[in-house]
Order: sequence, then C-alpha cells, then structure tokens
Amino acid sequence: MKNIVKPRPDVDEKLIAPFREMYNVLSLSCVVGDAMERSNVMRHDMKPKGADKKIIGPAITVKLTAGDIVDCLGVFEIAKPGDVIVIDAFGETETSIWGGLMSGIARNAGIVGAVIDGSCRDNDEARLLDFPVTAKVCGPRAAHTAYSGRKEPIEINVPITCGGVIVNPGDLIVADEIGVAVVPYEDLEKVYAIAREQADKEIATREEILRGATVEELLNKFGRI
Repeated sequence: MKNIVKPRPDVDEKLIAPFREMYNVLSLSCVVGDAMERSNVMRHDMKPKGADKKIIGPAITVKLTAGDIVDCLGVFEIAKPGDVIVIDAFGETETSIWGGLMSGIARNAGIVGAVIDGSCRDNDEARLLDFPVTAKVCGPRAAHTAYSGRKEPIEINVPITCGGVIVNPGDLIVADEIGVAVVPYEDLEKVYAIAREQADKEIATREEILRGATVEELLNKFGRI
C-alpha cells in the first residue's frame, strides 16, 4: 500500500498574516481570484458545508486513491495551528472522507478549516463545533477505515489537484461562502499587494455608489467596477 508522508512545509507566517487580516473583506475569494487574473480559482461546486466562517491559511495536502478511499487520520500528526487540510478525493461523491469527529479533532488542533474535493458528512456537528468545511458534496456513507482498519493508501504533503486547481503544500487557501482561491506560496507578496489595493478600491467604490455616483463617474474615478 502506498504510504507517503512528507514533513510540513516551511511557511513564513509573515506572508500569511496580511491575508488573515483581510478576513472581514467582502467577497474575499473573488478579490483574491481577481488579483491572480482569474487563475487558481476552484470549481463552483466547492462550497461551505460546515460553520459559516472564512478559511484562510497554508495548505497541508492529502491525496487519496480513487476506489479505495480511507480516512486521512495521519494528517493530524503533521498539521499545525493555522493550517488548512486540503484533500484530493478525486471528486468522489458517494464516500465521505471527513466527519464530525474529525472536525472536532481538527478544531482542537487549531486547524482553521478543511477543503475537500469529494464528500463530507456530519455537517450539523461541524456547525455545532464552529468548524468550517468546504466540499463538493455531503452524504452519510463513510469510508471503510472504521470497518477495515486500513489507513492506506495515502499521500500527505504532495502536490494535489483539488477543485480543478493544483495545490502544493504551503500554498495559501482562501475560502468563503462564494468559493475557494489558491495563492501559490511563491506569489504571496505579489498577490497580496494587488488584492489589498482592489479591496480598498471596492470599499471606496461602494461608498460612491451609496452617494449616487453614475457608472461613468465610477469608471472615470476607479477604472473598473
């Protein structure tokens, strides 16, 4: 059975913190996606299934095996407070690989959210725990680990595909009620500068709209709407 577990990537929190400070920005996943010129935005069906909270943090990646999906319990030995667990479950819709007990373990470990290209369950428990989970679907059927005892095959901290986007360990995940954007680690400084500028511009534009500004006036002042 394949069992590849790589160490947590070195992540400079100074590059992550400015994005965390944008938590209250409206439509944050859109702002960050725009800052990357529409790149690195996950499929539209990746939506919140747990607590109503944004997810902002570096990715700890998990790659499962199609047709033999196991619970990814080993990831809790790797992830640190502030991390986001990102799981490539091949878009599997009939086997859930994240449940309420895992949400509780993750919350206790300081993990800020889970993003799953596949199915999760126990959404009510995740909401009760105030733990955010974004996934393709939800459904009651569990993985076989509870019956078989097997936790392999699994790969942790390898490049994965999630929601149609390549995610490397340490990439920044920004997820909200609209969707998920992924910022490559090496682009964090550049993308933050553009995203912050756009967010500030949108705040100013909203104020002008409330004052009754026309489309022409807005375009002349801000260059875009």
